[in-house]
Amino acid sequence: MISASSKFFLLLACTYGLVFAQSQPAAEPKADQAVLRLQKVLTMAPDEVVATVDGNKIRAADIQVILRSMAPAAQEAAMRDPKSFFEQYGLMRRLSVLAEKAGLDKQTPVRERLAYNRMLTLAEAQLQAKESEIVVSPEEVQQFYEKNQDMFSTVRVKVIYIPFSPNAGSQPAGQGKKILSEAEAKAKAEKLYQELKAGADFVKLVREHSEDQTSAAKDGDFGTLRRSDRLPEEVKAAVFSLKAGQISAPVRQPNGYYIFRAEENGVEPLERVRQQLTTDLRNAHFNEWVQSTQKSVEIKIENEALAVGAAK
Repeated sequence: MISASSKFFLLLACTYGLVFAQSQPAAEPKADQAVLRLQKVLTMAPDEVVATVDGNKIRAADIQVILRSMAPAAQEAAMRDPKSFFEQYGLMRRLSVLAEKAGLDKQTPVRERLAYNRMLTLAEAQLQAKESEIVVSPEEVQQFYEKNQDMFSTVRVKVIYIPFSPNAGSQPAGQGKKILSEAEAKAKAEKLYQELKAGADFVKLVREHSEDQTSAAKDGDFGTLRRSDRLPEEVKAAVFSLKAGQISAPVRQPNGYYIFRAEENGVEPLERVRQQLTTDLRNAHFNEWVQSTQKSVEIKIENEALAVGAAK
């Protein structure tokens, strides 16, 4: 049988946070003192007794569950005044005992709410247990890495950037470089691309035309890009299709066109990606187990009103 305190942990956490926040006195201990108290409670051994309520021993684990369900501000408030916290806890515990004596836990909708909360708690516990037992061996990581080299490919590139703006044409004459429209930028990028295909010097065109100041100052050097980088799909598709020395067609982005030249292709070393790859494989195994478990559930709708396509 579930104890009254266990049934109402979540309710207490929510209620306590609201009630306590409204009842705090103006004078409060320094925040660092509150944090020290909080850390002490949260690091106590689960079975360590921290208080008694109506003669019942309250373990540190009972309080840890509540505190960890609270927002940080409510946690601090609780630890600034433990007496008020336990007063609220004691009230909730007494109310739960009275509710059980009155048989409220056997009545709808309380019975169903208790069953639902129990189901959620057990489901979460099972997910955590399954996740913690999944082990990815170094051999599995090595094999995945060797079979999926393309996932870890890198390419060092240079770039020419031709920007455009919806404000093209609004610039007063004689004030700096002309602001190009999208059509003008596209035409210019295409012209440069054709020149490059005909053998024009990439670095020379960078110095003459690229508007990305950071890379232009380094003769177009855009650095090394990795498959795992968060890049626009159009950019990723363009640069990772290039071999060293090859040039991409202009790639449109929201503010301009990019022309890339691959300088060097490579593969990230295993040691650099091992930790992330181990995490990714664990997550993949976990998700496979969840999906498999879900598919094994047999569901049959018994009430015609809930059937798909039922008349409203």
